[in-house]
Amino acid sequence: MRVGEPTPPAGLWPAEAKSSLGIRQVQSREVTRLRDSAHLWGVRNDGVRLAAAWGRRQGSGAAGARPALRRVPAGSSWGGIKAVDHSPLTPAACRLPRRMWSRLTQWLWQDQLWLPLNSSWADLEDRDGRVYAHPRDLLAALPLALAMVVLRFAFERFLALPLSRWMGVRNQTRRPAKPCAVLERHFLQQSQRPEEPQMALLAAQCGLTLQQTRRWFRRRRNQDRPSLTKKFCEASWRFVFYLCSFTGGLSVLYHESWLWTPVMCWDNYPNQPLKPALYWWYLLELSFYISLLLTLPFDIKRKDFKEQVVHHFATVTLVAFSYSANLLRIGSLVLLLHDCADYLLEACKMFNYTESRKVCDVLFLVFAAVFIYTRLVLFPTRILYTTLFESISIIDAKPFFGYYFFNALLLLLQLLHVFWSYLILRMIYSFTGKGQMEKDVRSDVEETDSSDGETAKESPRLKNGAAHGPRAAPEDGPRSRTAWRLANGHAPAL
Repeated sequence: MRVGEPTPPAGLWPAEAKSSLGIRQVQSREVTRLRDSAHLWGVRNDGVRLAAAWGRRQGSGAAGARPALRRVPAGSSWGGIKAVDHSPLTPAACRLPRRMWSRLTQWLWQDQLWLPLNSSWADLEDRDGRVYAHPRDLLAALPLALAMVVLRFAFERFLALPLSRWMGVRNQTRRPAKPCAVLERHFLQQSQRPEEPQMALLAAQCGLTLQQTRRWFRRRRNQDRPSLTKKFCEASWRFVFYLCSFTGGLSVLYHESWLWTPVMCWDNYPNQPLKPALYWWYLLELSFYISLLLTLPFDIKRKDFKEQVVHHFATVTLVAFSYSANLLRIGSLVLLLHDCADYLLEACKMFNYTESRKVCDVLFLVFAAVFIYTRLVLFPTRILYTTLFESISIIDAKPFFGYYFFNALLLLLQLLHVFWSYLILRMIYSFTGKGQMEKDVRSDVEETDSSDGETAKESPRLKNGAAHGPRAAPEDGPRSRTAWRLANGHAPAL
């Protein structure tokens, strides 16, 4: 003990802290850890600092009890160490990033950025038995998202796969493309669908006919396409989650007044306590969409892949922000509106993969009606209207950054709704014209060796069934000079 340093009361320090240096190290590490964790989530200090005071917990008289922490005024000291001191053993290079991170989080979580005027994060601290939403609660979504990924693969392996066989899902037989280094290199590095002059040049380099080269690229593209079984398993997993999420969310919100009157979402905002059922629903939704982002490299990539990625990121940001800013009421309505149509789409996909055309068509029409009504009617008139106009007038505050940020995310979702509604209306128009629903315009169609996309159109047939017009050249037959012409007008040597 140093000369002049106050002697701690008997029994204050734990038995393992034998020296003054050890006490300083333990104290300073705890102070740094608590201060960093407080700054990380935007906790306001208000002239108070955390100090480490080691001692027995109240009501525990056992020797060697676990150290306890208490709050002391800033600038005060205990045992010769101020509450704001760092450990003397901590390098300056390590303290600098911590200070930068603390300043960044302090600036990021300013009250005036995310909350209305005359409101602060201190108003959302738990007190008097009332629990509020805190950003740190969402950390539980990260391990839960990993668990959901494991649960998904187990579900697809042990439940969805046997179900696909029972429902009659049959994968098409695919003929693999013959090994060819030149064509494989062009397929991977340049283009999967080469133009006609390039196709002719590749055929000349490999000693193949033009038709053989086209067939090779068709078969090679088919190798990378997911099978019907994989599509069915993915759709069945999403169907189960969306259905459970919708029914669970509806049971949580059914007795809430703001479900039927969205303007009540702003009553007494932001001082709205958190309900446990709403917390668990939010946590599951956030975990699910994080798991979708984690499995993006392994999921089926459709033509609207970029729009799907934007949707998933916007949804994760919207859920996390609405929870952190205690916008749980209006956020729960957004989640419920989205889930009420998604499970119908996944059910439609499942029956489409089983070749149940009539059931698929009926489900798609029901899905289209629900989707268009909820996304193009209810969402803009009930959700966007109350967030854009009624919210500011009721809470009696000027627009702030959180107001613009939240509404920007909702408007981004609305743009995606309009895009997907256009695709749905295209399919409905095809249904009314042909009497049968065309395949999902977002999905790649399996190509056959007689694909109409890259070969000559089928010749019209006469009444006796004979083909009218010139026949296609056989695979190893005479080569067409026109098809073999290169861009410079010369024909390659045969």
